[in-house]
Formats: sequence, C-alpha cells, structure tokens
Amino acid sequence: MSSTVPAIDASELAATQTAGYKVGAEISLAELAELDKEDESLAKWKASLGLDANAVASGSTAGPKVEMISLTLTSNRPAGPIVLDLKDPKQLASAAPVVIKEGSEYTVEIKFLVKSLVAGLKYIHVVKRMGLSDKLEHMIGSRGPSLDHVVAKLPTEEAPSGMLARGKYVVRSRVIDDDGAVYLDATWQFELKKDW
Repeated sequence: MSSTVPAIDASELAATQTAGYKVGAEISLAELAELDKEDESLAKWKASLGLDANAVASGSTAGPKVEMISLTLTSNRPAGPIVLDLKDPKQLASAAPVVIKEGSEYTVEIKFLVKSLVAGLKYIHVVKRMGLSDKLEHMIGSRGPSLDHVVAKLPTEEAPSGMLARGKYVVRSRVIDDDGAVYLDATWQFELKKDW
C-alpha cells in the first residue's frame, strides 16, 4: 500500500434515511417533561428515556447534545483492549495505526455522554483499503440526558485473514442523529497483521 491514506468522502458516510421522516420542532426538556403528564404510558416512555425531574436539571443547553469519549476495540489481545480517545478526533488521523491480528474476533464499544435529548443516534463507519470499501451502520437509539457515561456495544466482527488481507486500512467513523447533527467525524487507521 502506498504511503498516502485513501480519502473517505463524506457522501460514503450518509446514513440510511426513513422515507417520509421530517425533523420535528426543537423543544426544551422542561417542555417535553410537562407534555401529557396525565398519560401513564407516555410517562413510562419518558422515564425510559430518562426524562424525569433529574434529567431536566442535568440537561445542558450549551454545546453539543452528545460528547464523545472513546472508541474501544475489545478482543483476545494479550495486552488488553485498544482505546482510542475521541475527545480530540483530529489527532487520531496522525496517530500510529492500531494493530489487529488477522482472523481475530473483536467488538467495538463507543463511550459517550448525553447532555440533552437526542433522537435516533447512529454510528457509521467506512473502512477502505486499495479502493475497496466496507460500510457499517449501527443504530444506537434515542437517549435522554444523563450524568453517567453511555457505552454502545456493536455486534462482534471477525477481522479478515490471509496474506492479501494483511496491510493498512483507513477508517472514517461518524456518529449522527436523526436531525443530521454530527457528534463525531474521525479518521483513524489500523493495520492487519499475522500476530499482535
């Protein structure tokens, strides 16, 4: 593979859209908590999203609704999980590639903090090598504000194996919501090797 990193265009990271979906008007957590207070089933649904008095108090109106913390690759790696710090995604592009053993099973976990109600949060990534690309889109779901970190665990995957699969790959990861707000847009690399 050449020393240049293949670019991953933003259009390759486009999320699947639901036909007919229209973004609703933005309302505050306090207004949302007060809506239909007498409806018991709606109250249970709001509680499942964390929309109670504590959520209204902890909900932040400043900054992004979601703060990305880390992306973790968990596998049978002897040295333990690989943790990528997402607080400064620009530094990931220049960081040394993460080493992944060919044929190993791994799980991606994304840790984040929800500061305000967010609907339809999705993780999308495109992996590229020598002109070939693979796209993954995973629905994280809707979340209410919380002071606790949230960890979204993606399905376990198996790294490719064989001599032709070995080499450097570029990954562009993105976290967006149904409103189109982007909370993470980071490029990073991994290298598939025969061993850790």
